[in-house]
Amino acid sequence: MDYKISDVEQSFDGRIVENLGSNDYVIKINDREHQLRILGMDARGIEFVLDQQYHKAKYLETATNEMSLVVDNVPITLNMNTHFDKVVFKNSGGGTAGGAQIALKSQIPGKIVSIAVAEGDSIRKGDVVCTLESMKMQVGVKAHKDGSVKNLKIKEGATVAKGDVIADIE
Repeated sequence: MDYKISDVEQSFDGRIVENLGSNDYVIKINDREHQLRILGMDARGIEFVLDQQYHKAKYLETATNEMSLVVDNVPITLNMNTHFDKVVFKNSGGGTAGGAQIALKSQIPGKIVSIAVAEGDSIRKGDVVCTLESMKMQVGVKAHKDGSVKNLKIKEGATVAKGDVIADIE
């Protein structure tokens, strides 16, 4: 997965290479392998040993594709996939030639956190129609073309599956 730290120009690729069992892992960051041992993890944060050095991270906030956290008393904003919004936009109809697709579909399962439009509203390509929460991240689902919102099929608090129609845009 692609990651980027705010104020750092370069992004990096991080992945688990091998699960050694007992909370021990071999991870790869860019082209370098590291030893990781998770000491404890809950909804507030994680304690771990990376290459024989102890670290503690506290989660502050997760929204869209960013996570705010404090690692060893240093605040960091981590963009967990620099292309996540583009992937969701393209796969919800934004990549169709000529914008012929009427139905705006969810490309990820999630819970509807907020709805930014109402039936009859005029919207432009790229406008946020609703916000989904999926895997503790909030993702804006954007209109795939200019038009008018017809047949809004979602309600706040409801859940959607991948491929469910969110609204028709004509």
